[in-house]
Amino acid sequence: MSDKPTNEDFLRLADPMRRELLAHCYRMMGSVHDAEDLVQETYLRAWRGYDGFEGRSSLRTWLYRIATTACLTALDSRNRRPLPTGLGAPSTEPTAPLVQDNEVPWLEPVPDALAGAGADDPASIVTSRESIRLALIAALQHLPPRQRAVLILRDVLKWKAAEVAEAVGVSTAAVNSILQRARAQLNEVSPSLDDPVEPLSEEQQAKLDRYVAAFQDYDIDSLVELFTKDAIWEMPPFIGWYQGPETIVELTKNQCPAKRSGDLKLVPIAANGQPAFAMYLRENGVHRQFAIMVLTFSGESISHVGMFHEERLFETFGLPSTLESEASTPK
Repeated sequence: MSDKPTNEDFLRLADPMRRELLAHCYRMMGSVHDAEDLVQETYLRAWRGYDGFEGRSSLRTWLYRIATTACLTALDSRNRRPLPTGLGAPSTEPTAPLVQDNEVPWLEPVPDALAGAGADDPASIVTSRESIRLALIAALQHLPPRQRAVLILRDVLKWKAAEVAEAVGVSTAAVNSILQRARAQLNEVSPSLDDPVEPLSEEQQAKLDRYVAAFQDYDIDSLVELFTKDAIWEMPPFIGWYQGPETIVELTKNQCPAKRSGDLKLVPIAANGQPAFAMYLRENGVHRQFAIMVLTFSGESISHVGMFHEERLFETFGLPSTLESEASTPK
């Protein structure tokens, strides 16, 4: 096969699509690590089969079909990835011991850079910030895998019903029926796919700055003023979730291991097209990786905080495990 140019052509033409395919697999799987594995599988399958690619569709469409099939196959043997809010009612005792469950395959945040939603990226529907929002990814997890695939292909990628039918192995009529059910279920638990993600306003940025300062100065009581009245705080792998500014503040004061100014440092990152931070906790004079925090605004205040306690996410976001000095902030 070394004298055939097709495989070299494939690598040259397909590699620029890697990030958008990762975003697609992430929407399907709810895990950046699963998505990375399935993108690798997609490229391996496509490379092996490229000699037989007849060009009846675009290379992009062909790759998405392979990726969708790979995701659906993987989902046959995996449970959905929830957030704690998807498992039951809010916790009412912020001072009670936290309960951790490492057996649950929790939803994960995704770096904007990996999913193609960075600020310097060209606008593209397949990598738009709207379609990787944390709330939307969590809502997609409530859909059965085939419904999830149909909704993403039709409403995110804007494929025709006939194209979707071929990709998921059903009739065009079935696609329309599946899409109707998926839209109805999604509308009950999530913002619309069409809701725009706007840049932070001056008021939102000011509250974000105050939020960071409150943690780094250990001025926890001031957080009350920054949340909406029904704000939610959740932190997988801990199964509890908490609602309301006063409850969140009480939780933070009682459960966070930081106890004084300077114990915490928040490093700005970009995740799910939303404001996000890597949080480091001081231990023996060194700030060590603690959690990845993704924030959602409603109006001018913070309405949701997802705080992810998973150490390997720091590596995924290209972050160091420790910050040894003020000058050690990652680039």
